[in-house]
Amino acid sequence: MHGAGDVRVEHVPDPKIDRAGDAVVRVLRSCVCGSDLWPYGAMAASEHGRRMGHEFLGVVEDTGADVSGFKPGDVVVAPFIWADNTCDFCRAGLQPSCRHGGQWGLNGVDGGQGEAVRVPFADGTLVKLPVGEDSALLPSLLTLSDVFCTGHHGVVTGGVKPGLSVTVIGDGAVGLSAVLAARRLGAEQIILLGRHTDRTDLGREFGATDVVAERGEEGVTKVRELTGGDGTHTVVECVGTDQSMRTALRVVRDGGAVSRLGVPQYSEIPFGMDTIMRNITVTGGVAPARAYIEELLPDILEGKVEPGRVFDRTIGLDDVPDGYRAMADREAIKVLVQP
Repeated sequence: MHGAGDVRVEHVPDPKIDRAGDAVVRVLRSCVCGSDLWPYGAMAASEHGRRMGHEFLGVVEDTGADVSGFKPGDVVVAPFIWADNTCDFCRAGLQPSCRHGGQWGLNGVDGGQGEAVRVPFADGTLVKLPVGEDSALLPSLLTLSDVFCTGHHGVVTGGVKPGLSVTVIGDGAVGLSAVLAARRLGAEQIILLGRHTDRTDLGREFGATDVVAERGEEGVTKVRELTGGDGTHTVVECVGTDQSMRTALRVVRDGGAVSRLGVPQYSEIPFGMDTIMRNITVTGGVAPARAYIEELLPDILEGKVEPGRVFDRTIGLDDVPDGYRAMADREAIKVLVQP
């Protein structure tokens, strides 16, 4: 990405082992993330650009001398943050705060929207998948790199349990994943706030019991009507705007929790005396995807959940610039990239 709206496909040197803990992974599937659209809309122009993509799975091609958990030919998924998975933060399930980790596409590390990636701390970062290169499950398994784990993080931090109620704000891939995750954890009522029928229809199939298309005051009123005036026990905020956060605080039940997943585009959370008096908890944040993969993997392998259904367009590498445009123009929920 060379700037706002400026995504180019370029040839770069092939990745190779740089440190003993590295692996080189040939990418089988990658995708464009909703968070990629923020720099796509606002990034300052750059002569050299930044390599993009933080969600990918692939096949191990080579390993460094210290890598013990993987061998060439293994199919693996990479979470959207690479980490050693051994430091104190990683052991606490906070891999995004890893003392030695980092982000794809920065500081000499490849991005996932390409043909191959050098993976630092391969033993800590990668998770082996018991499938072949041509498995029909690859799209759903790819969601373990970010989007399904992110939706799961929202409902877990929001305290979703069997029998409770949830509002999900946002009908993008993260919001739809949160709906699926809430159903998986047994939520009784799942209200999805979204205005795009192709997305909300999928949300209903994922488990949403109600859909609210209204925004602002009308949306708040509708959610309150659907919950007997109380609001829901949990709200998962998947948009990141000031309006969506204000809505979240107004539709959450007293004593409930708002979990923030949307990349925040507001400068401050609108706390006030009302929030304090109602004992509202605000939680959430960036998902530690690596901490959730082993938990969620069996349900995908067994066909209990199909989070890969959020991908509604598949493209090759040469068409990635158009994939960004399609997502930015709301023509696609989430674009799958197949090199």
